[in-house]
Amino acid sequence: MVKLDVTMLRYLTREHFRVLTAVEMGMKNHEVVPGPLIASIAALKHGGAHKIIKDLIKHKLLAYVHNHKKGEGYRLTYSGYDYLALKALATRDVLNSVGNQIGVGKESDVYVAGGDEEKEYALKLHRLGRTSFRQLKNKRDYHKHRQSASWLYLSRIAAMKEYAYMKALHDRGLSVPRPIDFNRHAVVMELLSNCCPLIQVRNLEDPGTVYDECMRLIVSLAEHGLIHGDFNEFNLLLEEDSLKVIMIDFPQMVSTSHENAKFYFDRDVECIRSFFAKRFHFESELYPNFDDISKLTSLDVEISVSGFTKEMDESLQGVFNKENQEDSGSEEDSEELNEHENVTAHSETEESKVSFNKEKNLSETVEILNKAVKEDNENVNKSDEEEVDEEAKEESEGEEGTEERKREFVKTRVKRQLNKERKKLQARRLRKSGEASLQTKARRNDRESMKGWEFF
Repeated sequence: MVKLDVTMLRYLTREHFRVLTAVEMGMKNHEVVPGPLIASIAALKHGGAHKIIKDLIKHKLLAYVHNHKKGEGYRLTYSGYDYLALKALATRDVLNSVGNQIGVGKESDVYVAGGDEEKEYALKLHRLGRTSFRQLKNKRDYHKHRQSASWLYLSRIAAMKEYAYMKALHDRGLSVPRPIDFNRHAVVMELLSNCCPLIQVRNLEDPGTVYDECMRLIVSLAEHGLIHGDFNEFNLLLEEDSLKVIMIDFPQMVSTSHENAKFYFDRDVECIRSFFAKRFHFESELYPNFDDISKLTSLDVEISVSGFTKEMDESLQGVFNKENQEDSGSEEDSEELNEHENVTAHSETEESKVSFNKEKNLSETVEILNKAVKEDNENVNKSDEEEVDEEAKEESEGEEGTEERKREFVKTRVKRQLNKERKKLQARRLRKSGEASLQTKARRNDRESMKGWEFF
């Protein structure tokens, strides 16, 4: 589980956030962003991107990755993504402090946050990719036609989708928290301090009123062309004074035109009926039927599948373009960055090819050596038997023993050399794949190349 620790947020400089943004931009088309590409995108005035990267790794805002499939480079962690989102919200004067954690789920964490004029908000951070919830292709439509995507990117889509639904439902007078703002995977909404989750309520003086309120919400959503899809006691809040029911958590909403809309609608109704029967021993024969619902508005059509309205799409593009301009500097700098990025990518591919060829040549050399020694040993054994038979007739026993000792000495030296090479290769595989070991590896390869030049 990722814990939110904002202690270092106030100490990070503009260069730190430029490097974090550079990694985020590089992850659009790289699973692991190479170091030279980060330095090229960040375009720090006085350089020193590598030093800043080391500081960010120290505070676990970036992670260093090195393996034979993904290559070597850096990736953004959830903590680093949190810092980018909180920095953007603080720059907009939406938030200025973060408090305790008040909720946790399989897809997100909820915290108390403070804004201007001592206002309190609820900060929801989407964290897709936990071991408790990884079947996104079956449960959500974030992937669409994609085969795979980053968990950070999917968390961002989930936050945008939830904010879009929340804003649309709140504008139409439904009982949802008032949305304030969002950035990346963070959603800021109204904090309902006088409410508690319905799952925590043990006794109700009038459970029939709350039951009718829940059913009314289900019908209201269906009349707007939407079905919640997860309408249960965990996603409902109850006001202590007015017994008003407020819904939360909307990523799984579907349209009433969905092929399985009736199934989802009946499931939501059955969840409420079974909960009231178990907890409050309240059963009612009055409950809505999907066939009796008349659609009044087409909110499912007005909001696209990804959760955007057309107006929000334009405004969000403006905000993102503004952030990209601030992060990349002027237009001339961005053009230079693109040229540097192409040159860097080309050089990285060349370096990876050279290193791969070196390793491949080394392994082939070792295999050839083993094969040659094995054949020599077989030939020596055969020739030894023949020579022993001939020398037994012609030479004395002393001379025969001397030749045997020589052969044994040669075999021992060859075996010892092969074992030494094998142990070296094994030690290289077991060595920790850190940044320092890569420098050592490059020096070792250069040293091997220099040894080969001595024969010319």
